[in-house]
Amino acid sequence: MQNPFTTTFSKIPANTYIPTEQEQEIIENFSYDEPSESVYKITGVRGSGKTVLLAKVEEEFASDDNRKKGWCVYRLSPSRDMLIQLAAYMDKEGLVKRKKNSKSVNISASVLGSGGGIGLSTTNNNDIFDIGIEIDDMLQEFQKKDKRILVGVDEVSKTPEMIVFASEFGKWIRAGYPIYLVCTGLYENIEQLYNVNNLTFFRRATTIKTEPLNEVRMVNTYRKNLDVDMELAKEMASDTKGYPYAFQQMGVLYFKKSESEDYIDVIFDLKTELYAYSYEKIWEELTIEDRALVSILSNDDELKREDILNKMEKPNNYSVYRDRLLKRGIIKSRQGYISLALPYFGEYIKEYHSEG
Repeated sequence: MQNPFTTTFSKIPANTYIPTEQEQEIIENFSYDEPSESVYKITGVRGSGKTVLLAKVEEEFASDDNRKKGWCVYRLSPSRDMLIQLAAYMDKEGLVKRKKNSKSVNISASVLGSGGGIGLSTTNNNDIFDIGIEIDDMLQEFQKKDKRILVGVDEVSKTPEMIVFASEFGKWIRAGYPIYLVCTGLYENIEQLYNVNNLTFFRRATTIKTEPLNEVRMVNTYRKNLDVDMELAKEMASDTKGYPYAFQQMGVLYFKKSESEDYIDVIFDLKTELYAYSYEKIWEELTIEDRALVSILSNDDELKREDILNKMEKPNNYSVYRDRLLKRGIIKSRQGYISLALPYFGEYIKEYHSEG
């Protein structure tokens, strides 16, 4: 039997995917004739399901039913010229007729594969070509034909390509074109785009922060796919803390465990995978101040604000560090208490980054 769980990056698990409220929020909004939101930014810690959430939204609007309603779904790479990519996708729809005497986007058979293959055709006159104006004309034609475009961009950051694309996207929103954007990225990477000139719309756009998976659904998924009893399924779900990467990794490891192995062996292997493929990178990306705060939290299940302040060398900026870690999904808060949000992250810190 094939393992029903997967930890492959960005792959949607066929039988073990757990829907989220954030997914339904985005889909419901774009399903209206006049969506109230044009842009969604999906943020969260590494392994929290940002890319899978984006893929599920794309999958919904790429379905046959939504294609019949006029939806076109395009996934753009932020590492290449995004305007050229978008123009290439739109041109492939065959909805826009080219003027014989104007320059146009020339798309080879390999345009949407690696390596590009996109160029600009030349004419005998000296017409000035601008890709932004070209897309603007194409969007007008799409609008006349009742077409709507959903653009997906995974792992955005403050790159020249993203800045240029976002600047043009703001113009399209102001023009009222039926084009919508869902992008993912680490909180700090998306935040860097906020202060770029002409990107006010991006700052104000709705931010969706990934949240822990529903415990009841996790329990039922483990019971159904791993043939375990209710008690063990609850323990497994609790041990993952709803962290999507841990949820899938737990399933992968339990499915593969031999008869001679116990649950404690699965937990040992789970920690190894989390440490190596998630927590090392997360730790590297933390500032010195962030590391100091999470290190304090590594010794307790949760702590009050006053207790943390007493343990900090520089407590004056506690609120800044706390808010940043909350937005990144590394800690969580509850009625005046805060704690680490990731399973076994405290143990990782003590084992590999303890000053003692």
